Amino acid sequence: MKRFLTTFIAMGSVALLMLSSCKKNDAIVTSNGGKPGALTSSTSTLVLDKTKLNDATPVINFTFTAPNYGYSAAVANTMQIDVAGDNWKNPMSSTLGVNVLSQGYSTAAFNSLLLKLNLKGGVTSQVQVRIVHAISADVAPVYSNVVNVTVTPFNLASWVYVPGAYEGWNNPGPQQDSLLSATANGIYTGIINFTAGNNQFLIVPVKGSWANKWATNDNPATGTSASYSTVYVTGGGNNFYAPAAAGNYIVTLNTNTNTLTIVPANYYSIIGDAAQGWSTDVAMKFVNDVNQSWVSTLPLVSTGQFKIRQNNDWGYSWGIPKAGSAGDGVANTLNNTSNNNIPVAANGTYTVSFGVPLTAVGTSPPVTATYSVK
Repeated sequence: MKRFLTTFIAMGSVALLMLSSCKKNDAIVTSNGGKPGALTSSTSTLVLDKTKLNDATPVINFTFTAPNYGYSAAVANTMQIDVAGDNWKNPMSSTLGVNVLSQGYSTAAFNSLLLKLNLKGGVTSQVQVRIVHAISADVAPVYSNVVNVTVTPFNLASWVYVPGAYEGWNNPGPQQDSLLSATANGIYTGIINFTAGNNQFLIVPVKGSWANKWATNDNPATGTSASYSTVYVTGGGNNFYAPAAAGNYIVTLNTNTNTLTIVPANYYSIIGDAAQGWSTDVAMKFVNDVNQSWVSTLPLVSTGQFKIRQNNDWGYSWGIPKAGSAGDGVANTLNNTSNNNIPVAANGTYTVSFGVPLTAVGTSPPVTATYSVK
């Protein structure tokens, strides 16, 4: 009996200890919902200087105080920067390290970020900056105050290159073309004229080198347009295929979303008795540079005149603006709604340039466009 009582008491003591332990573990730590940190910027106005492109020194610094959740919490902090008025629909986001309460940007880094927001170089704009604090997917994030910064980025054009069957896979061949990112925002666009039966191509970052390339793992697309997912590889990958019909296509490589699209482009030609007659179009070539121009070098005679038209059709054609019409009196400007033929001063070989933004088939072109005859 004594042994039984001793055992009973011992077991009861263990149970009490277990209950005591459970009660201690049931203590719940609750959040106060989160009080955000206070964000500040080292400057409210910043004009970026292109001459400091290779200088790693920060030109702007953002600092903030730690958020308060009522206890020591592991907080994920994300900096968001967006164009003023966008209401945070498309911000650029940067995840900061644990316990990191500041973020600085060099000229190159901040300029690149602003261009990815589609801000124009040389134009003063306003951006907004905030910090997003989060501790769990089950707890709503809290946001710091918003800091406004007036910024002026600069354009930084960059190109990628398009070797393919249309130019003999020479990389580079005399006809090899390129795609332009006018603001170095990771989106490259240009017009490629694919000839009949020669619609396969790749994209490379360095002209003449096959060391790296953009290719695809997708099967060849069919139809009048095409879209692909892209892979950046040193070897392997499939060629891109443009639509089978020969012609001018807008090719857009988006390195931010790893996609490539190909759509038919509006194209332009010279027609008139100053060139090869009013029934024969002389093709112009789109030059994938910052000027965004269609160019053709050809003989012209002073006894005739010419116009520039779209898609070898009279639906849209450009000439000298008539009195009172759009572009009238503006130097080097043509009009496509009310115009006269373009005269030629003297016989000779001329380079005709026609400045109009690249547009897809089915998209209306602008009423006025710039031109030169040299």
